[in-house]
Amino acid sequence: MKVSSLCYSAVTAAVLLGTAAWAQDCKPAHEFKTVEAGKLTVAIYEYPPFSSVAAGGEIGGVDSDIAKAIAKANCLEVVPVSVDPAATIQYVISGKADIAVGDWYRTEERAKVLGLSYPTYLDQMGIYSKEGFSKVEDLMGKKVGTISGFLWVAELQTLLGDNLVLYPNPVALAQDLAAGRVDVGVDSYGTGVYAQKSGGYAGIQIKVAEPDDRVQASIQAAQAALLYSKDNPEFGAALDAGIQEMHGSGELAEILKSNGLDPSGADVGEPRLVK
Repeated sequence: MKVSSLCYSAVTAAVLLGTAAWAQDCKPAHEFKTVEAGKLTVAIYEYPPFSSVAAGGEIGGVDSDIAKAIAKANCLEVVPVSVDPAATIQYVISGKADIAVGDWYRTEERAKVLGLSYPTYLDQMGIYSKEGFSKVEDLMGKKVGTISGFLWVAELQTLLGDNLVLYPNPVALAQDLAAGRVDVGVDSYGTGVYAQKSGGYAGIQIKVAEPDDRVQASIQAAQAALLYSKDNPEFGAALDAGIQEMHGSGELAEILKSNGLDPSGADVGEPRLVK
């Protein structure tokens, strides 16, 4: 017992010394303030493959991998705060978190109250059907389900009227699509592909929507970003620089690929805001 305790203490001390040495040797790429010194507090909700939280608190998904890379480059420890989607943004605005992750779009309205990082990836409009539909025209005359809040919702409401059913989340849509209560689903292409690889959407084909002037999201996919406080421009500059470096090195495309998404989604083009 005594020998084991001594060995354990020695190992623990060595680990602590090694961690301390790393902390002293680590040189941050940028200087900026965070909610808690030495830590990057991340507001996150469950939305794979973009953001997820394991039982032990380890975060995963595309956005989380980007956040972890930013934290590593700046000698910060990642501290996740798991919240509901509706509360995620408020955690950043109220100063409880440094960034919000989870496939947040770069929109004009959002830019009024939040800092939006350099574009991270494109979130393409996907069409889910047994038939393999890929055109907006294929939706006409069908019962179509989609998720509230997406860019294509307003235009689909104009086109489809009462034939469009809105759902609060992808799970509810998937259940009704499987049960035949809707004929076609419209959701993020990446979300569906990830779910299908995990056994979801059996018998459903998921296609990227072909460009159609009636639905602008099919022509120009939304750019995603990490959200931060407008009161911390130094942090925003560090985020932008880090994300641009990840684009240039190919790291961001690899992150998409490792999370089951098409690496071409990293071809974001010039930064833009959705109206």
